[in-house]
Amino acid sequence: MATTSQAGAVTDVPQAPGAAAADEPLIQLLDEHGELHADEKFSAYVEDVDAEQLRGIYRDMALTRRFDVEATALQRQGQLALWVPCRGQEAAQIGSGRATRPGDYIFPTYREHGVAWTRQVDFAEMLRIFRGVSNGGWDPRENNFHMYTMVLAAQVPHATGYAMGINHDQADWDAERRAAEGDAVVAYFGDGASSEGDVHESMVFAASFDAPIVFFCQNNQWAISVPFEVQSKVPLATRAAGYGFEGLRVDGNDVLACLAATRYALEHARRGDGPVFIEAVTYRMSAHTTADDPTKYRASAEEQEWEPKDPVARLETYLRASGAGDDAFFEQVAADADEMAAGVRAKAFTFPDPVLEDSFNNVYAEAHPLIREESEWFRQYDAGFADNHTGGAR
Repeated sequence: MATTSQAGAVTDVPQAPGAAAADEPLIQLLDEHGELHADEKFSAYVEDVDAEQLRGIYRDMALTRRFDVEATALQRQGQLALWVPCRGQEAAQIGSGRATRPGDYIFPTYREHGVAWTRQVDFAEMLRIFRGVSNGGWDPRENNFHMYTMVLAAQVPHATGYAMGINHDQADWDAERRAAEGDAVVAYFGDGASSEGDVHESMVFAASFDAPIVFFCQNNQWAISVPFEVQSKVPLATRAAGYGFEGLRVDGNDVLACLAATRYALEHARRGDGPVFIEAVTYRMSAHTTADDPTKYRASAEEQEWEPKDPVARLETYLRASGAGDDAFFEQVAADADEMAAGVRAKAFTFPDPVLEDSFNNVYAEAHPLIREESEWFRQYDAGFADNHTGGAR
């Protein structure tokens, strides 16, 4: 991949006012002006990324953003109980997701819509849980992408345990075979979740047992209404040293840097050298969820400061400048995105309503007298509604 400069690190990435991390350098390959730079360590990890692949990466990011817009609209129209936007975090998600192999297992939180897309999870299926018709939406065994986790940081110990299991499965493999054929785990969480004990305990175990796991933190500057400076007085990536493994701080709005850093981290983890922690410094451009109003705690000036660093616009600028993308390409992507969004909306309306009886039947694997008693009570209660024609109380 051709480069236009020899400076790989950048410090001009805004933080929440007063954050101690403001002057810490970031791994960056594609800056906010759409200019490509060389990095002595990480450029090699994206040398194979040609113009066609870059267009594919852009398409993934654009489709993810359009899906996010459509899902937000569906929630505002009363078709979803809740939605968790990811606008602004597309580079961190698509870059890291594209770095994984099919055999790697991914443990997301509830915002990794772009990562799910790179794992071939259908966009519409992601809506089932938010529409309240399913506890999940997809079979994680089909694509090694786990169910969304609504309990903050609960997925991180699970991810560590899974990675420790991989070590047992590959106990007699040498480093060369691990690197070539081995699997790894990626655990996603946010800067707010980094304050949870689950993350600390997971890193202790992962370090102690050299578990093949990458801890990928999307630091979007806000844990709902709590700014990053309250979460940590130092960059999150520096915490890795305390556990005895490597920490990387990457520009989370630079899709190439995220791709390169995650490829490096997965390579390191697979060959048996232990975990790696990646802090992707990005920005939540939307609300925490559709139940949140960021205008109550976030200044518009801060949002305006981050707007020029938009990850989708950044890659578009580079594609246009390098001749890898023209008007026809971007118009086609926009048209494809609109078609995808219409299909997602139509499919969401076809999801069958859940049978409430299943809520009782699925509590235990076998019949349980207390659950049976509660189910019978509900049946009698439900029968008391004279206008009930749907088999469920309203």
